[in-house]
Amino acid sequence: MDIDAWLWWLIGAAALGIALVVTAMPELGMLAVGAIAAAVVTGVFGGGAVAQVAVFAVISTAGIAVVRPIANRHRAQRPQFATGVDALKGRQAVVLERVDGSGGRIKLAGEVWSARALDTGHAYEVGQEVDVVDIEGATAIVM
Repeated sequence: MDIDAWLWWLIGAAALGIALVVTAMPELGMLAVGAIAAAVVTGVFGGGAVAQVAVFAVISTAGIAVVRPIANRHRAQRPQFATGVDALKGRQAVVLERVDGSGGRIKLAGEVWSARALDTGHAYEVGQEVDVVDIEGATAIVM
């Protein structure tokens, strides 16, 4: 059975696509795009082996050169909006029950939270505003 070269390129592209899904490596996706381009050159334009390999190499390399910096930039970015307990850090709260190194209660974002002073030797009295510096479990650490 004689299979045309363009079909081999498509089989290679499919294998690279499967590997992309399994490994989540964007470089494999660019190699698959290069294989598809080589299949087009072979099937549509009748390009020889040198043209096929050249198109595959150029398209794959160009794709990787463009996609890798974009992927790295997105990977390095922090989320724009803090959610959950991260959104509560840095906010102000009002002391409802005296807060010291062993405990107390505050009103934070409309909810009552247990709290503890960051500085164990310092106490905050009822009505005083405090800053939330961290959340440990269900306890806000304040100063």
